[in-house]
Amino acid sequence: MITVVSSVIILGIFGVLFGACLAYLSVVFAVQVDPRIEKITEILPGANCGGCGAPGCFSFAEGVVSGALTPTSCAPGGKEVAAKISAILGCEVGEMIPMVAVANCQGGNQEARQKFEYMGVEDCRAALLLSGGHKACGYGCLGFGNCVAVCQFHAIMMNDNGLPVVNPHLCTGCGLCVGACPRHVISLISKDQKIYVGCVNPEKGKSVKAVCTVGCLGCGVCANKNNNPSGDIVMEKGLPIITYESNLRVLPGAARCPSKAYVINVKYPAVEYDGTMCDGCEDKAKPLCVKICPVKECLVYDGENKKAVYDSSFCVGCKLCLEECPVKAFK
Repeated sequence: MITVVSSVIILGIFGVLFGACLAYLSVVFAVQVDPRIEKITEILPGANCGGCGAPGCFSFAEGVVSGALTPTSCAPGGKEVAAKISAILGCEVGEMIPMVAVANCQGGNQEARQKFEYMGVEDCRAALLLSGGHKACGYGCLGFGNCVAVCQFHAIMMNDNGLPVVNPHLCTGCGLCVGACPRHVISLISKDQKIYVGCVNPEKGKSVKAVCTVGCLGCGVCANKNNNPSGDIVMEKGLPIITYESNLRVLPGAARCPSKAYVINVKYPAVEYDGTMCDGCEDKAKPLCVKICPVKECLVYDGENKKAVYDSSFCVGCKLCLEECPVKAFK
């Protein structure tokens, strides 16, 4: 009995000593966390989406404090969170352009031809492993929603045509869907931009028509100087690239696209036209407004009366005719 009691006492003494040592060492070797990191973590959305490049919100806060990341790197937090972080750090808020994800493919089940019927795992990466995918277009959306699966904000859904649809009100621009798409048909653009190219196929003409009815033909009509006076659209590697400044500057070239490869999510009011003022641009072979109009059905030339005939139902509101008309017949 004495042996048992003495053993318990000895173990108790050792426990106290070890506990005291651990307590002392925890104080001596304690890692001091910058209080700013905790404050920043508290104001973050807490989604741990990884869109900023850090594995989580706490790591993002550490990166911001260390200078590896900027206050504007948190897309879900937006300008409001960026301003709060900047106030904590005592720095100025950098420019932050709200971004939204878009699908650069309009070739759904109805528009794109299929090589075969795929009956495997409903995953875009898995489908891609089988002969490069079931769609004849080697660049278009495969339609199994990998982008939907990774979106933590429920901002993407697949429509009945097998294409992703982004809700701009829910999308935070985190970019997770961009990385999840094996065909790279998801991209981020400014939320203000309402016109973008709905195709990523760099091939041309017949090759594109053979696989999709709405694919970019690489013809360059949209980037032509007459159709694109602003110069905001240029052709690079077979595809049009938009330098976005305003939707109105991009609209003429986008509306001229013969294959309707552009997505146009903005509508401008039709211009007003006073036909009595038109003089047919006098000795010109064709009125300037007819030449510049991106929609051929909107303005046509009446050779007999030597006047431009205008159909407002086809007008996209680009207002190029206002600038070209020498007698100011358009308003």
